[in-house]
Parts: sequence; C-alpha cells; structure tokens
Amino acid sequence: MESRPTLGDAVVPVLFLAAVYFAVFGGEYSIFELRATRAQVEVEDGRLGAVLSQIDSLSALADSLENDPATIERVAREEYGMIREGETLYRFVDAEGEAGDDRADAGGPVR
Repeated sequence: MESRPTLGDAVVPVLFLAAVYFAVFGGEYSIFELRATRAQVEVEDGRLGAVLSQIDSLSALADSLENDPATIERVAREEYGMIREGETLYRFVDAEGEAGDDRADAGGPVR
C-alpha cells in the first residue's frame, strides 16, 4: 500500500526555506548586514590604529618638551625666533614678503 503525503511532510520543507530566506535577506542581522558591519569594523580598526600611533608620537613629543633641553631650545629657536645672548638672528624674506610674518602683515619694517 502506498502512503500518501501528509500536510506535515510539506510544512517542514516550507518552514526550512522560510528560515533560510529570513537568515539571508531579512531581519536586522542578515548576511548582508553582517558583511557590512564586518567591513565597518575593519575600517574603524584602521582608524583606531592611526589614532593610537598619533597618541604615541604626541606623548613622546610632550615628554621631550617637558624633559629634553635640546628639544626645548630647538622649538624656541624655530617657532619663536629666540636666540642666545651674543648671537645674531638673520631673517631672509622674499621680495613680496611672507604671508606668515606678523611684522610684514602689520606694515612695519622687516629686518
């Protein structure tokens, strides 16, 4: 005697197909959403690495500025134009003047 297909035999494959469809295309955690999230995590990891590297170099610079007399002197000379007693400072300016020179902007003489 042949057995006839019952309703239970058809429900299981339909439910399985519905679950697979929902896992791939539906819901908040679909495969596509997970891929996009993983890609975003990789991008953010790269940005985090760059920021941590920048923090390390800034910490080293801060330590040098606090504790290294040679670094302090270099910054004072380069950034603020400071000189030691007995030294002479020579500044060379283009014929048009430099945009960053405050005295040239103020209209005063540049030496």
